[in-house]
Amino acid sequence: MIYQRPNAFFFAWGMFFFSDQGKIKAFGYLYPMQMKIPYKDIGHTIEMMGRQIEDSIDYAYDFVPGNTTPKELFWILRQNTTYKNDPPGVELLQSFPSMMDDNYWGISGAGDCDCFTIAAIACCKAADIPCRIVIVGNSPSAPSHVYAEVLDNGQWTPFDLVNPWYGHTKEYNYMKRINVY
Repeated sequence: MIYQRPNAFFFAWGMFFFSDQGKIKAFGYLYPMQMKIPYKDIGHTIEMMGRQIEDSIDYAYDFVPGNTTPKELFWILRQNTTYKNDPPGVELLQSFPSMMDDNYWGISGAGDCDCFTIAAIACCKAADIPCRIVIVGNSPSAPSHVYAEVLDNGQWTPFDLVNPWYGHTKEYNYMKRINVY
């Protein structure tokens, strides 16, 4: 059974579920409903993450304090997120409002690396912090992790909410950076 929530993005058995048609109102925000799209490739996944990021920006404006530095924003998000693996056989991409208010696990802030990246990029955009998505793994055909990077004092810095420290991430054989700002 595939568990569907407003504004969540699911991959299960070769199908994507993402917000694109129709909207419902909850928690004062408009949440798109899901539709099915066949899995294509990692580029398509990043495109779907982009849609979730765009759907998350209004929520992020309300979440991010004014004049926030990248490091301060990292700690705010880190304190409000809990790592949870995706359900077996499902790739779950949640928008920031869905992750915080109405997620699969019923725990505010629960998600994995892609959900955290969506939240981080939306919050960085809301705070006018230049940012980009980083896909990493053992090879281009086998990405295993995704995180954000931010421009902090003129230097691109890992903003990996799976990692316990600002500016740190694990080393990988393959890395691809995707500009989103």
